[in-house]
Amino acid sequence: MASACSSGAGEGAAESDTLTMMVPLFQTAPDPKGEIQQAVEKLVGKKLQITWVPNAEYNDKTNVMLASNAIPDVVVIQDNKGASFVQAAKAGAFWDLTDKLDKYPNLKPKSQQAWINSKTDGRNYGIYRVRPLLRSAVVLRKDWLEKLDLEPPKTTDDLYEIAKAFTEKDPDGNGKKDTYGLILPKWPAPVFSASSPYNAIDVWFGTPNNYGMRDGKLVPEFDVPEFWEAQKYTKKFIDEGLVNPDWATLDTGKWNDPFLQGKGGIIIDVNVRAGELFDKFKELDPETYDQKVAMAGNLTRPDGQKFSLPFTGYNGIVAISKQRVQTEEQLDDVLTTLDKLAGKEGSILLNNGIEGRNFKVEDGYAVKINEDDPAVKVINNDVQFGFIQLGTTASVGVAGDAYEWMRPSQAEQDWLKQRDELMELDLQTAVHDPSLPVISQTAVEKGATLGPIPTDARIKYLAGALTEDEFKAEIKRWYDSGGTQILAELQDGISKIGG
Repeated sequence: MASACSSGAGEGAAESDTLTMMVPLFQTAPDPKGEIQQAVEKLVGKKLQITWVPNAEYNDKTNVMLASNAIPDVVVIQDNKGASFVQAAKAGAFWDLTDKLDKYPNLKPKSQQAWINSKTDGRNYGIYRVRPLLRSAVVLRKDWLEKLDLEPPKTTDDLYEIAKAFTEKDPDGNGKKDTYGLILPKWPAPVFSASSPYNAIDVWFGTPNNYGMRDGKLVPEFDVPEFWEAQKYTKKFIDEGLVNPDWATLDTGKWNDPFLQGKGGIIIDVNVRAGELFDKFKELDPETYDQKVAMAGNLTRPDGQKFSLPFTGYNGIVAISKQRVQTEEQLDDVLTTLDKLAGKEGSILLNNGIEGRNFKVEDGYAVKINEDDPAVKVINNDVQFGFIQLGTTASVGVAGDAYEWMRPSQAEQDWLKQRDELMELDLQTAVHDPSLPVISQTAVEKGATLGPIPTDARIKYLAGALTEDEFKAEIKRWYDSGGTQILAELQDGISKIGG
């Protein structure tokens, strides 16, 4: 694996024809002499010396790199709100790009909301990697809906009725009471901003998304009246046996299993899960897979008002080292290179590969070709598991100037169209988190201890192990242990950036 920092800090990026990078990797590392890297280097007119780091180790390696005196020219930062990056950025390790992207047409923010969300303590220390700004959805067993003559849900009441029917009315037609409605997993992240099914339901009922302003004060998701309405709604599913019995312990890595096995019929998650389930069903039964998956958007609450759970609109940032890229001239050279990569030709290379070699264009979509050719298999690997991570767009709902991959069946194409329509519709009622651009030092220092307090209390309350009063006592403990300070620091930060 190539070292990302073989030259000293004094050698600026613009003084060399080589750009050093650190990028996450999801399978086998691309060959530096491979076809894709050669094509990318030809496009940008530079050699790329890339350190590919397995994704599972990436944050640890990033922390080591940040603590060292060897930061490459360009680094993908997956957690730009994490303590080590915040500290390094504020100490001047990376260029502040907040006011520097106007003359790079492909790097300018595609979405003002995502640009705000991707700030670190009020500043943009990198180019955000575009993702859909709204991905939440309800995925259902289509065959079960049709068997029971039901439509996909539009309201929270609809969802309850469907879950009840899926549990009690034998949707698989086997004459046994062996199905349930909603599949809930144990959510690993000890924070309320994790976009879990629980958070989606909270927002549907009108809570803030993690944090929100009420009467001029910043408040957490879990301390508003609507939160209790959402908990009672979720608890009703659990108390009536409309969810999987192992809801408090089911690993998110096995979330698909009950849906595929015909045990449970509803998943509240990101919309790409519908496509994932399409693919899984196709492996299991190519004849009937297109009759198994239906999708709905965010749901309206009982009074008809609609609030939708958005995503942040980005997935990490591409940051530029001040250690090696030392002058404005050198910065311009690196940004010009990244702008080429983010342009049409670069996006296609990073997302799709080489037209005519591993894909062709059909009806505006990319279609794989030559898949049995060993060299083409290498290209597909290098793109899908490596180079796509270097781009500022990825074809997971937002392809930018690249092509969406064509799904072969009409059902899958219909799903893509529906996904985009639902995202567009739900964006109009999205509830954004105003705290995302700012950092609370108390949260950085105590977050690992404080975060689980309300999360654990919620699970215990839903399981019947805590009363509402006992849950509220845990919320008070959160405030007393540092939550009050976190809110004050976040509100101060929001006011400073004009939020």
